[in-house]
Amino acid sequence: MIDVVMPQMGESIVEGTLTKWLKKPGDRVERDEPLFEISTDKVDTEIPSPAAGTLASKLVEEGQTVAIHTVVARIDESSGVTASGALQAAAVPEPAPAPQSPQVAAPSPAPPQSQAPPVAPEPMEAGDEALGPISPLVRRMARENNFDLRRVTGTGAGGRITKQDVEAYLAGQTAAASSPAQVAAQTPPAAKPEPGKVRIEPMSAMRSKIAEHMVLSKRVSPHVTTVHKVDMTRVAKIRARNKDEVKARFGYSLTYLPFVTQAAAEALRAFPLVNASIDGNNIVYHDQINIGIAVALEGGLIVPVIRNAGEMNVLGLQRAIVDLAARARARQLKPEEVQGGTFSITNFGSFGSLFGTPVINQPQVAILGVGTVEKMPVVTGDDAIAIRSISLIGLTFDHRLIDGAYADQFLGKLKAVLQNWPDEAL
Repeated sequence: MIDVVMPQMGESIVEGTLTKWLKKPGDRVERDEPLFEISTDKVDTEIPSPAAGTLASKLVEEGQTVAIHTVVARIDESSGVTASGALQAAAVPEPAPAPQSPQVAAPSPAPPQSQAPPVAPEPMEAGDEALGPISPLVRRMARENNFDLRRVTGTGAGGRITKQDVEAYLAGQTAAASSPAQVAAQTPPAAKPEPGKVRIEPMSAMRSKIAEHMVLSKRVSPHVTTVHKVDMTRVAKIRARNKDEVKARFGYSLTYLPFVTQAAAEALRAFPLVNASIDGNNIVYHDQINIGIAVALEGGLIVPVIRNAGEMNVLGLQRAIVDLAARARARQLKPEEVQGGTFSITNFGSFGSLFGTPVINQPQVAILGVGTVEKMPVVTGDDAIAIRSISLIGLTFDHRLIDGAYADQFLGKLKAVLQNWPDEAL
């Protein structure tokens, strides 16, 4: 028997909520096939099976919150007669009197009823690029209910289709299928919203955990934010010259974020206190620069970590950012990919925000907030007026460890790196 445990989705996470089982006892499960869904304050994701075999037992029910490393299920790896084998045998009709081919004992091409059939390319996948990232949960709901996702209007971040969008669409289809008489009977004449009416629903497990984590961070760390105006003109020109080639060669867009991330790594090397953490009355200096990048999800966010970010160039950082963000939104991150961060960056400028005061991601002591890059008139050193690409970049820091002068020196270093970026350096 193989024990399946509640994973630790982040160094500060001590528990998780099992929100949904994707298999039931007796089902066959392959290694790395999604087995159940969990929610924590850092991630709402599917957890893959650690081994191939039969799901022998479930020890934790849906909706139950348990400590990390708690055994939630057991998988039988044996290849003999199992509950899954019995299930398959029951699903196959009794053989006719005619002699059977020896191949009949092999697994049938059609999966047992308790197991979802393999997913062949579907017509709706042709529109995936236009639809944006689609989570496996949303795709499965569309497949099981046999409809095209292009019919659904997405209300998530960037127009993404969420689980709630799919449920609303299905509810609308059910209502439309009702008879005209039923619809008329259910629709009050000239209905108007009544004053004082509200809708109350419980927080999702992920939202509830995020709320707890944010309150904890504010209670633990005295937050202070300092903001610098950064001239991104040189970076903007380099990006403009290279973005088409990068898109053609690698298939992803070149953004400002990897430039900022590389500049942050250089500043962290120069000012290691910003890359440290606090353990009681001790300061823990980290040898590695592991930068977490905040990724917006439907109903929350997650901060996957780029390890050894200080050893990567702009293209390597861009590739890592795209990969981690895509897999975060597709619920495919591994537990270790949200652990071990020593510093975080949140790019709220991608949504048009000028600047903000983000909350520190414990147990780190600082987080960088990047505002949108805008062209604006600027008075230059010779008292001339020029059009420059400007971004407001702020550092929110833990005042227990970092003082304002040190924080401003850190931002000054980051600013100097960005404003003096070498031509064509990627």
